[in-house]
Formats: sequence, structure tokens, C-alpha cells
Amino acid sequence: MHTQTISELRQQLDRGEVSATEVASYFQQRIETLEPKLNSFITTTFDSAQAEAKAADEAMAKKETALLTGVPIAHKDLISTKGVLTTAASKMLSNYAPPFDATIVENLRAQGAVSFGKVNMDEFAMGSTGKTSFYGVTNNPWNTDHVAGGSSSGSAAAVAAGLVLAATGSDTGGSIRQPASFCGVTGIKPTYGRVSRFGMIAFASSLDQGGVLAKSAEDCAIVLEGMSGYDPKDPTSANRELPAFSKMLDLSLKGIKIALPRAFFDCGLDAATAKAIDETLAIYRQLGAEFVEVDLKYHDLVTPVYYVVAPAEAASNLSRFDGIRYGYRAENVQNLEELYDRTRTEGFGQEVKSRILMGTYAKTEVLYQDFFIKGQKVRRLIANEYQEILKEVDFIAGPTVAGGAFSKDHKASSIQNSLFDANLIGANLAGLPALSHPMGMSNNMPVGFQLIGRAFDEARLLAAAHQYQLNSDWHKKRPADFA
Repeated sequence: MHTQTISELRQQLDRGEVSATEVASYFQQRIETLEPKLNSFITTTFDSAQAEAKAADEAMAKKETALLTGVPIAHKDLISTKGVLTTAASKMLSNYAPPFDATIVENLRAQGAVSFGKVNMDEFAMGSTGKTSFYGVTNNPWNTDHVAGGSSSGSAAAVAAGLVLAATGSDTGGSIRQPASFCGVTGIKPTYGRVSRFGMIAFASSLDQGGVLAKSAEDCAIVLEGMSGYDPKDPTSANRELPAFSKMLDLSLKGIKIALPRAFFDCGLDAATAKAIDETLAIYRQLGAEFVEVDLKYHDLVTPVYYVVAPAEAASNLSRFDGIRYGYRAENVQNLEELYDRTRTEGFGQEVKSRILMGTYAKTEVLYQDFFIKGQKVRRLIANEYQEILKEVDFIAGPTVAGGAFSKDHKASSIQNSLFDANLIGANLAGLPALSHPMGMSNNMPVGFQLIGRAFDEARLLAAAHQYQLNSDWHKKRPADFA
């Protein structure tokens, strides 16, 4: 059952061949059996999942089926769930159960999704390995000695291992697309403003965007349709008509123009990834797509700009975790200054502390103009460059990252890892939708292909990936130990 797509499960449920309760029991058993190999979940919610499945069966009996009625999902653990631990994979929030649901959670529940809990991630979404989690690293189901990527590590691993059919994620600088590539699943970061950020624990507010990881572009379309939409509770939410993504997948690629930035391919690709790229481009070409090579003048500045803007925003966002209102609080302190100092020293992990320091430094009076303001100006140049290219072409494409997932003992700083992931960050700085889909293997690990689209053009992005997947089997391949 777990190898099915959401659309296949939907048909079985609608025909009455299986009940939502039976589906829930099956996936609960898979999680209980296989999760110890992965460490992809932080909190499981089996009791509420069974209750939601029962409600799904009652809805289907009344012919009141929604997009995701009875479909098993999980939420990244920075998406607030009422009464359920929401830790952002940090000691700082290890005892925090929000008094409200994020809009994403409300929307997906309204569409009948059955949530099995909260999945692991890099602490406060800072990292690209899954190794910065207070709850331990998430293992890659293709090889449990390798990382699952990050920051949405648990989301990607749980979907790849068939523990759920889809999972929510967030993407600040590639945090959906990179683990999707590493785990051989499809992941989409929508346009900034397409999905409400209300109830999503913030990292960098001008870059963060909720999205989805699933096996296929079609599954991503179904879930994204269910979770998107205008939300007055989020001041950055876009008040735009929401397309029915799941019904807009029959796009002809004939005459579609795709830009291939030279810099995307000049990132130290290994031979197997380069071969997978050639084969992928050949399929798109057979489907009628036309390619044009372009230069990204500011590509080398993408990572430096990100490491000014994102930490600066993170330093502000994380200042609320002070031991006073909620979350972890240091004990046996003598005064307020010691409370702040020890709470934040003990509550945050090393990666988070380093980014807070980096961001605070960039905003000091001496450096504010030269770092933060200059970073924002260059960000505008990067965004303009992407938008200018997308006036001439339909998509920008290339390898998602330079190769497959590395082993857990791989030693590299977060900045070195971001250079490996440099193809990802531009879409965040420009607020554009971007998707990664599986395209092949390198050293027995999956590798992904990235498509970046025009603002609010998720429908065509998903449709292009879907057309590729109708002519490819990479998204159907499963890690042997989780088949």
C-alpha cells in the first residue's frame, strides 16, 4: 500500500476497497516498525490519527470527500499544532505545545488529511544535513549511514520510506528541495506568499515559505492545493486566486523555453549526476522543450547575501526565546541577565548560536550599512536578474545540488554545505516558486533536478515535472530496506 500515490489511494478509498481506518492502521504499523531505523519523527500522534481516519470514513459514507480525505501525512516540527509538541528540533522548545494550529494544519485538516505527527528537522531550520537537531540526525532511507539533507530532513525521509504519503516542509534557502533531492522524492517551495506562514516558527521571515514533499509532482499538486490560499492572519500572504493545481497537470511542453544557467552546472558535479542531467534534459527535449544557456551575473553573491540576510532576520526572530514567556528556562539563576544568558546558551544548539551571532554582528551600528543594507541591495539585483530571465523563458533549470547525499561523518561547515547547495538560494532571495524532482542516482544515492518558475506559476511548474514523470520512473524507485 505504501508505494501508492495519493491519487491511487484516493481512488481505492472512493471505491470502498479500503477504509481510512485500515489505511491509518497500516501506516501506524509501518511507522512503529521502520521509524527506529530513520529517526524521522520527533512526536507521533497515533490516537488523533485514528480519530481523524474514523472521521474520514464517516465523511466518505456521506459522500463528502475532500482533496485529502483519509490520506496519511506528517508535519515538519516547526509548524504549530494545537496541544501537540512543536519543538523546531530545539532544546529551547522541547516542552512547548502551542495553544493553536498553524493555518497550514487547519487547511490540510479541513481537506481530510490524517496527520501522524511531527517530523525531525535541523534546529530552527538552520542546516542542510539534519544533523543540528536536538533529537539526533535523521538517517537517509537509501543508506542509513548517510544524511537525509535539511532542514526538512524528517519530511523527506518519512516520505521516501513510505511512512506517510506526503509531509509539509519549509524552505528558507533550499530546505525542501535539497532533502527531496537527497531522498529521491519530489518537493516544491511555492512563491513567497502563496502558503500562509501563520503558526510557522520563523527563521528568516522574508525568505521562509511552507511547502510540500511527496513522491510525485501530482501528489505535491494535490497537497499544495489543499494547504495554500490567502490568510488574513499572515500580513505577507498573497490575496490571489488559488488555482486547482491537481487539475492543471496536462500541460504540453511543446515550445516551452527553459533557461540553463551555466553557473548551475559549474558546481563540481560528479560524473553520475552530470549523466543524469543529460538524460533528464533529453526527456524534456523529447517532450518539446527548448533550452537556452544563460549567465547569472550575481550567482557568486547568492550565498554571501543569504548569510547576511538570513542570520540577521534569525537574530531578531529568535530574540523572543528568552526564558521568560515560554520554552526552556535555565534554573538556579541569580538575576535577569544570567537568566537570559544561560537560557539561550543552554537552550540553543551550536549552529543556531553561530547564526544569531553572525546576524547580530551584521546589524551592529558599525556594519549595518556595509553588510545588511548592502546585502539587501544585492538581493534586489539577484531577484531582478531572475525575473528578467523569466520574462524570456518559462523556467530556469539545472541540478538541484551538486551530487547525492553525503555520509553522516562528512565534516563541513554550514557555509561549505551552502556552497554545495548554491543553486537553491536564488529562488528564495527572489521569492520564486521552485521544485526538485528525482532524475537519477549517483553512488547509489538519488539526485534531483530543479525547475524554477515565474511568481505564482506553481501550476505550470508542477505540470512540467508531472509530464517528465509520465516519461520517467525515478520517482517510483524505493529504497530496498523500506520497500
